[in-house]
Amino acid sequence: MGCITLTTDFGTSDHYVGVMKGVIHAIAPEVQVIDITHEVPAHGVLQAAFILRQIWNWYPPETVHLVVVDPGVGSQRRILLGRYGGQYVIAPDNGLISLVHHEVPIEGLQALENARFWLPVLSSTFHGRDIMAPVAAHLAQGHNPRDLGPTTDHLEIMQIAQPISDMHLVITGAVLYVDCFGNLVTNIRREDLARTCRRRIHAQVYVENKCVGPLRTCYGDVGVGKPLALVGSSDYLEISVNQGRAVDVLDCGVSAKVTVK
Repeated sequence: MGCITLTTDFGTSDHYVGVMKGVIHAIAPEVQVIDITHEVPAHGVLQAAFILRQIWNWYPPETVHLVVVDPGVGSQRRILLGRYGGQYVIAPDNGLISLVHHEVPIEGLQALENARFWLPVLSSTFHGRDIMAPVAAHLAQGHNPRDLGPTTDHLEIMQIAQPISDMHLVITGAVLYVDCFGNLVTNIRREDLARTCRRRIHAQVYVENKCVGPLRTCYGDVGVGKPLALVGSSDYLEISVNQGRAVDVLDCGVSAKVTVK
């Protein structure tokens, strides 16, 4: 019996998360439910995709990741069940699975169309409760995923900007995510930096033309309140401020241009 993780944009001041847990518990009372976050920005599909990819490698086989960030709820958008690297994800077909799909081997993809595994009455605004939560509970109990809906070979893929390295080894990327500390997580990976920083010993990092200095190894490499660039725990280049918030100090956020040169 696997566990279920929950990631949503519901927040915690309303009843929505608690109701989903109630549905899961009624069907599969022994299944462990783990909250990842319910503070994804409202309708923040890209942020949810990033979070899903960040947690993926840290969970055991048969984990069911239930992600409800669903601005198209009630429309004709599908709900998908994907199996990647031995784990499952249940999410609306809105690009949310894109980063996992690009980087983890796919083992199966289905459209959740078998209403036998849903709640008997559907709300047009809460498919997380009425469809996704009960399906996740049945799946975590070991139900055959092939019973949940037909196989499909199509899913929506979000167009996520990739860093570019030119002939002079200048890397141009962008901010992909802002965490709760105000760190600006970019789309530039550790391996993207390897060639540039090996060949350009004094390479500097710029955010929207503001220089934040060379690549550092920890926050304490600069004074309190000073910006810096380092490779964070996600293995992406991050722009931070020692004991401060880079998003405020540098006055920029998601999509801001980042250059290493």
